[in-house]
Amino acid sequence: MGRAEARKAQQRSARRAPRGSATGEKGRSGKRTGIRRFFTWKKILGTLFGLILLGMGALVALYFYVDEPDPNADAIKQSNVYKYADGSIMARDGKMNREIVPIGRVPKEVQTGFIAIENKSFYQDKGVDFLGIARGLFNTATGKGKAGGSTITQQYVKNFYLNQDQTPTRKLKELVISLKVDQRMEKPDILAGYLNTSYFGRGAYGIQAAAQAYYGVDVDKLTLEQGAYLAAVLQAPSDYDWATAGPNGKRLVMVRFNGVLDNMVEMGALDPAKRKELKFQEPIKPKAAPGMEGQKGYLKQAADAELRRQTGMTAQMLQAGGWEITLNIDPKKQAALEKAVQDELEAKLDRKDRPVDAAVQAGATSVDPKTGAIVAMYGGTGLSDHWSSNALRQDFQPGSTFKPIVLASALENKSTTHDKKPITPNALYDGTSKRPVVGSDTPFAPQNQDNQNYGDPYLTVQAATNSSVNSVYAQMIVDVGPPAVKKTALALGMKDRDGWPEDKPAMSLGTMSANTVEMAGVYATFDNHGKKITPTMIKSAKHADREFKPVESVGGQAITRETADTVTKVLTGVVQDGSGKAVRSSAYEAAGKTGTTESNVAAWFTAYTPELVTVVAMFGEEPGTAKQTTLTGTAGGGRAGGSSFPAEIWKAYTLAALKGVDTAEFDLSEAKMGASQAPSRSSSPSSSSSSSAGTPSAPVSPSQNTPDPGKSSPNPTKSVTKSPDPTKSPDPTKSPDPTKSPPITIP
Repeated sequence: MGRAEARKAQQRSARRAPRGSATGEKGRSGKRTGIRRFFTWKKILGTLFGLILLGMGALVALYFYVDEPDPNADAIKQSNVYKYADGSIMARDGKMNREIVPIGRVPKEVQTGFIAIENKSFYQDKGVDFLGIARGLFNTATGKGKAGGSTITQQYVKNFYLNQDQTPTRKLKELVISLKVDQRMEKPDILAGYLNTSYFGRGAYGIQAAAQAYYGVDVDKLTLEQGAYLAAVLQAPSDYDWATAGPNGKRLVMVRFNGVLDNMVEMGALDPAKRKELKFQEPIKPKAAPGMEGQKGYLKQAADAELRRQTGMTAQMLQAGGWEITLNIDPKKQAALEKAVQDELEAKLDRKDRPVDAAVQAGATSVDPKTGAIVAMYGGTGLSDHWSSNALRQDFQPGSTFKPIVLASALENKSTTHDKKPITPNALYDGTSKRPVVGSDTPFAPQNQDNQNYGDPYLTVQAATNSSVNSVYAQMIVDVGPPAVKKTALALGMKDRDGWPEDKPAMSLGTMSANTVEMAGVYATFDNHGKKITPTMIKSAKHADREFKPVESVGGQAITRETADTVTKVLTGVVQDGSGKAVRSSAYEAAGKTGTTESNVAAWFTAYTPELVTVVAMFGEEPGTAKQTTLTGTAGGGRAGGSSFPAEIWKAYTLAALKGVDTAEFDLSEAKMGASQAPSRSSSPSSSSSSSAGTPSAPVSPSQNTPDPGKSSPNPTKSVTKSPDPTKSPDPTKSPDPTKSPPITIP
């Protein structure tokens, strides 16, 4: 044998030699060793086949084990009872709004629209679409959406025989009963049952009630476009109702609406040319249910929304009835708030003959800062006039009521001015109108109200807050950093919605969206020395077989007490010697901030005493639309800012709500106003390039004068709650020590 042949023989022998057992190859005995002996292809396939057989066997057993139950009887349905905080009944709700109609009354094309969006294989499947279920589970597992795949038959079974609980047991029963129902019933009867039992929102069960609630017609008069919207809204009635839906809700329901029509074309049930002609038909305004007139309907809306948000409870589960829901609403404070709006706003409007007045909407929320309880809420003139609550709406900006959050972030982050001096209430800023900010990648030179210049040109942060000077707060947010300010805002309870201008100095002017509830939470957190307050409407909610416990309203420190107390001290100055002086009273000590948005489309007054935090807002909304319009000219006057009607409502309500209460003064022992600072003109842009030539500096109040850097300036935030004449500016240095003053009783 040659060397080459010997080498080949040796290599063949090496390849045939057994490897160690750790590799899982055959040993000398010829058997597989190691971990692979447990995972051969035969064993894996055998196990899978066995599991499939077991699953099929279990399904067959369930099929014979689970009987088709009796249907849910309307006779056992109960009303929901809504109570005030003192236990007195506010309203009852839950009467079934349903009229059963035969499938022949539903236009054929409307029937097809529901099938097109919900279950295209309805007439071919056996009641259950296993591929659809698998597809839904896969989408959930891969993050592409929630598990779906329920057929029309399954949804009918859930509505008619079972309940809305999302449990594996209920789902298994639903599958089995759906198979049996499909065998027993004809498809048109199943479709009729589905359309008659589904909940469409607006308290409407079934397609006949829905046709009346959304379009004011009987079901046989529905057009295809109207039916397509009802098919679309069915997936999420609370979110997709056009009257109350936000921008995202409207976008999603339009995706569903177009999906109905496009799927009908795909199914061959709609001519493509006709499809192009079909347009969305906006539903009519909702109507208040009997017993839900005035503020009761708005309070129920807020309570139901909170239950859904905190528990995942569906609107249909609530509509099923049997709940006893106690609100935190104090009936006396609620009556006081309603009266204040009526006396200080509605009585002065001419909604019939003055177009500006017809556009005015008002909303308010009042919170106990120690507990977070919402004790009063005003949503509007009534559900029949305005379906969505103005207290909860999120489509308007909070304006300058956001400025205290900028200050809080500056204090919390130990920020410095652009000339490296600590930001405190006594820090100095240039108050020149249209002054370009320094240090921002985004150019910004905001105009002060009426283009006024403040200071000469410097004034303190306290004075700038008193007069809500835009140019000062625009520079401050740049000094702090817009992302840091946003972080503080979210920690205080604001919501991160689309359109928040995170990296832009315009954020300082409150250009994001907010509602009165979250702003009440922010200011209640200031009032509660920095402990996070989450306003809550629900005191308790009980059902025969379950009980809802509300979330804890008082949380941990959102900001330090020093920061919160300092902001409160500054805001007492706004009330005593600034834009909020309209609410000064010897009956209470108050801290607050006015807010007026660009073009005067919204006006806010957000203020608090140690006992009560109340946010009052006015919005300009073109009647019958969601278009924002100016409030200027309200009640025949001029600009309607936060210091006008909102402040007047706030004062009238607060005096009534605290009547007979031993009111206290703020305990601001940890407030730090900071040392007086000398101006540093060299770090400021030239005023000649940023202010209008020939425009004189606006007159400023004593608290707005630039302090002498060599002397301690008087503190404009000292309380004057003992002053008998609130229209006169008292000497702030003679204010009593708030930590020692006795309580004040409002007569």
